[in-house]
Amino acid sequence: MSFYDYSIPTPKGEDFPLSSYEDKVVLVVNTATGCGFTPQYKDLEELYEAYHDQGLEILDIPCNQFANQTPEDDEAIHEFCTLHYNTQFPQMKKSDVNGENQLPLYRFLKEKQPFTGFGKSPKALAMAAMLKKIDKNYKSNPEIKWNFTKFLVNRQGEVVARFEPTESMKKVKEAVASLI
Repeated sequence: MSFYDYSIPTPKGEDFPLSSYEDKVVLVVNTATGCGFTPQYKDLEELYEAYHDQGLEILDIPCNQFANQTPEDDEAIHEFCTLHYNTQFPQMKKSDVNGENQLPLYRFLKEKQPFTGFGKSPKALAMAAMLKKIDKNYKSNPEIKWNFTKFLVNRQGEVVARFEPTESMKKVKEAVASLI
């Protein structure tokens, strides 16, 4: 299967086929409204405004699997994002990205780009230390570790990169720009 063979639910419960994004560069992000990384919405919106006309799409998939940081319903999440960050990119239904009820898309994304670490920045080291307390084996599985993990898909539907939430948005922007 390819990226384009999947669909994801909209907040209204309709299936959104990812084939709609053929020949586009897509950034898939699991988000949260009450996370320390939530300000990345500002960077994501800037990225969207800079590259949307050139073929970038951002898929915002809210998720409440990490420390209950997205307890709101889909409508309240959307209102929060548009009010605080003026987001214009599509927001999908709040969904699981790990476990038994994960979106099939996430199983595919993690298979193509498994977890390889957080890096060496102070934020990365803090995130690793926190996760080690929760799961001593966190390094050995491909699961999403936290909110704002990003997957980059090229125009051919190939998952070419995974960015952990600790990765600088500058690096994400450079990777997107290289595909535009």
